[in-house]
Amino acid sequence: MFKNILLPTDGSPLSDKATAQAIDLARAHGGRIVAISVIQPFPFVTLAGDSGMVAPDAEVYENKMEGAARDFVNRVRAAASAANVPCEGIVALSPSPYQEIVAAAEKHGCDAIVMASHGRKGLNKLFLGSETQKVLAHTELPVLVLR
Repeated sequence: MFKNILLPTDGSPLSDKATAQAIDLARAHGGRIVAISVIQPFPFVTLAGDSGMVAPDAEVYENKMEGAARDFVNRVRAAASAANVPCEGIVALSPSPYQEIVAAAEKHGCDAIVMASHGRKGLNKLFLGSETQKVLAHTELPVLVLR
């Protein structure tokens, strides 16, 4: 049924729960997992000139975020390996994580997406958005959303 499962991860405890569920699902169906962690680019633009402002270094930020994302993907790989489930890991840089998730599912021939939702409500949902909602709106694949 579900032979190729895309699993977005952000390293949160909720993502860890989704990892366990995705591994169980893949094992039950003789499938594999494609784990993805998406880094958003440095959110600030430095001002040129003699403004006297000190801006954080975008390269340092992105390197640290990439290291963390690799760690998240490697945790999924380790858990999948322990369960004898094949797993491929991807780290991507994109200002729109949901687009990267949908594109990765298509590129890797996934037949389902398993992802966690933090369940933000009210203003947090309005300002932070919901990557899960965006994935649901932009894919035709089955999406298992875990809370």
